[in-house]
Amino acid sequence: MAILPILQFEEQILETVERNPVAVIIGETGSGKSTQLSQMLHKRGYTKSGMIAVTQPRRVAAVSVSRRVAQELGVRLGEEVGYAIRFEDRTSERTRIKYLTDGVLLRESLSNPELNQYSVIILDEAHERSLNTDILLGLMKRLIKMRASNLKVLITSATLDGEKVSRFFSDCPILNVPGKLFPVEILHSAESPKSYLESSLKTAIDIHVQEPEGDILIFMTGQDDIEKLVSKLEERVQRLEEGSCMDAIILPLHGSLPPELQVRVFAPPPPNCRRFIVATNIAETSLTVDGVVYVIDSGYVKQRQYNPSTGMYSLDVVQISKVQANQRAGRAGRTRPGKCYRLYPSMVYNDNFLDATVPEIQRSSLAGSVLYLKSLDLPDIDILKFNFLDPPSSETLEDALKQLYLIDAIDENGSITSVGRTMAELPLEPSLSRTLMEANENGCLSQALTVAAMLSAETTLLPGRSKSTEKKRKHAPDLPDGSGWGDHIQLLQIFEHWDQTDYDVDWCKDNSLQVRGMLFVKDVRKQLSQIMQKIAKGPLDVRTKERWKESRQDYMNLRKALCVGYANQLAERMIRHNGYRTIGFKSQLVQVHPSSVLRTDEEGMLPNYVVYHELIVTSRPYMRYVCAVEMPWVRPILQKLEKLNINKLSGGSSQSEESFDGESSNLPKRVVDVVGPTADPGSMIQAARERFLARKANR
Repeated sequence: MAILPILQFEEQILETVERNPVAVIIGETGSGKSTQLSQMLHKRGYTKSGMIAVTQPRRVAAVSVSRRVAQELGVRLGEEVGYAIRFEDRTSERTRIKYLTDGVLLRESLSNPELNQYSVIILDEAHERSLNTDILLGLMKRLIKMRASNLKVLITSATLDGEKVSRFFSDCPILNVPGKLFPVEILHSAESPKSYLESSLKTAIDIHVQEPEGDILIFMTGQDDIEKLVSKLEERVQRLEEGSCMDAIILPLHGSLPPELQVRVFAPPPPNCRRFIVATNIAETSLTVDGVVYVIDSGYVKQRQYNPSTGMYSLDVVQISKVQANQRAGRAGRTRPGKCYRLYPSMVYNDNFLDATVPEIQRSSLAGSVLYLKSLDLPDIDILKFNFLDPPSSETLEDALKQLYLIDAIDENGSITSVGRTMAELPLEPSLSRTLMEANENGCLSQALTVAAMLSAETTLLPGRSKSTEKKRKHAPDLPDGSGWGDHIQLLQIFEHWDQTDYDVDWCKDNSLQVRGMLFVKDVRKQLSQIMQKIAKGPLDVRTKERWKESRQDYMNLRKALCVGYANQLAERMIRHNGYRTIGFKSQLVQVHPSSVLRTDEEGMLPNYVVYHELIVTSRPYMRYVCAVEMPWVRPILQKLEKLNINKLSGGSSQSEESFDGESSNLPKRVVDVVGPTADPGSMIQAARERFLARKANR
């Protein structure tokens, strides 16, 4: 194994850390920064006064890198070296080096704002500009002033704009560590392919047949594309003439894979065998796979984007940035000279690609982050003026403040409430945290815990609507239908049915449910129950199996709790049986997702009011995971909308009494004037989508 480049700079790095509270380390791909920095500092004695924390933007990276470091130090994972990710903690009292997601570190700072348990905090892979890492950068700037004598902060990255970060931290030093060990030949396509998946397939097979040994890393946009390409590759490799080329192993790599399958990509292949590794952008920088000589870059990535003016998320396949393209290419030069096959012309790279990836903080809902900042209870924090490396739009921050106000997390003056403090301690998005708290008051916490766990699953649990799936399920028992009230109730019923089988995985298979996802839900539900037992006041009604029976009253109480938790995600029926418009501070015509089990009445009409888990844009704007609610539960929400003062909610000093204009009880009337019942729903939806796309293009 080659000596990692960062080891040649060990003394220089340690000397810089010793003399400065903050340092930026730019380590190119393959330099060894993720695995070696913590070990250097550990050997130098920094763990005598506290642990070394190393944050990762992704769960997979936190687990795999900690496993690698434990192996190199010859210790058991979970003892001297451990990791902590959401809903899983493998650390102990002996742990000195702790890898954790940036979100977990944020949560830890709620109970210990000074993070006294750590002597060094390393924010790794900062160039990915995850939402939580950007929040942490702002907090580290404050924390280093409070603990200047006994805390070291390192910001490490492969391609970060070091000068910008250095200025942010009062011109702290920057160290550059080279990392690309061998040259990489870049090969561009003559033209953009009609299908990047088919082009990836052809390129991979051509390499396999014509090029010398060396593994192939193929970048796809997401799990669906990966599974399709893996299947096609397996089929094509099997059809190759025996003896015409070496053997092949085809491995997927994405965040939803169970750990035991993720680990396979780090094991070397058998002799005379080539690995095809089909991965998401998780393999750009977070994970290093030795043995890769050939990289196939589709030029695309799947990116989740939030539009605060509509409250909608869209999951878009977008072009990668130049930074990402160069990261991908660098993966081919780890063990010997390599080749990167870019499935796009050089002109597209030069003219169309952004220089750097848009930070997540500028394309996400910030309700959870703002709740976290409010819960710190620092008197000088004005949310709209918080010191971000790259500030999000004021519209996004205002959107977050309004969300939190509507679900009682902050009061009309912007101060965090006791409800908000408890919500901040739950590892859930604010709407689900608020639902749990209200459910506890309504005596239906057991059901709400189940729904929250089901919605926290990292993969799609329910079977799709494809013909092949329908054929497989032809003779299988039908899944519950939510008793007509909607998808949240259906999720509850599915879990309760599974519980009554003593969590039989065969029942999941018979009903085409995602087995690993359901097992994850079972574990998450147990952990959420334990957290609620600790943080909620008063006795909790967490039901046992014997008491789980279908109850109309329980479902009524659960829907009430969902209405309170999803107060910001409320929609009113406007047109026929499928047209909905969100009320509150959004004005957007949407539809219930076709997969919903929400039932219509005899006239084909859906309920007057629903709450939804998320708004997404695919072929058109849709509400996903929808539940019917009733007008008496809606009135308090409408009353809160009558007067909103953003300056007060932010924590600013402005005395402006100007309320949020017009998004009150007069809004439905105004929209009805514009969008009358005789209008064509299809044209209105198209117009709404065009407005959405135009706004997104102008951001």
